[in-house]
Amino acid sequence: MAKTKGESENIRIVSQNKKAFHDYEITERFEAGMVLLGTEVKSLREGRANLKDSYARVKKNEVFIYGLHISPYSHATYDNHDPERVRKLLLHRLEIKKLLGKTQERGFSLIPLKLYFKDGKAKVEIALARGKKEYDKRESIKRKEEARELDRMRKHNKIS
Repeated sequence: MAKTKGESENIRIVSQNKKAFHDYEITERFEAGMVLLGTEVKSLREGRANLKDSYARVKKNEVFIYGLHISPYSHATYDNHDPERVRKLLLHRLEIKKLLGKTQERGFSLIPLKLYFKDGKAKVEIALARGKKEYDKRESIKRKEEARELDRMRKHNKIS
């Protein structure tokens, strides 16, 4: 059944990499499918994944994700998967060429932001990101605290 323009997609988030927004400046995002084993999909449906310390690389015109931890499926008997195996990401050829060019530039990395199911298919959102310096991290924390304080002041003035 085709989706109309206004109809929302069925998305269920499994895992998010919140630390990525603190450590990296996100410049561009891509949605990619993943090549998974059956027990990996079942484990993801249980919500047993961790994106912390994971990254992606372009290798021979293919994109792979490293360090993504998907826990072994609890009800599997003998044929369970390796929790931290390297998994292939599915992207369009032009997207891969763009990522290859950008990651060869100094300072750019491919970082997974979130892992989710979209219309029943496992997807990962990867971002082209540049690492923040320590002073940039302090600056972004300062801006967040100022915004929070401003919101508190607005809320206080409305109530009183």
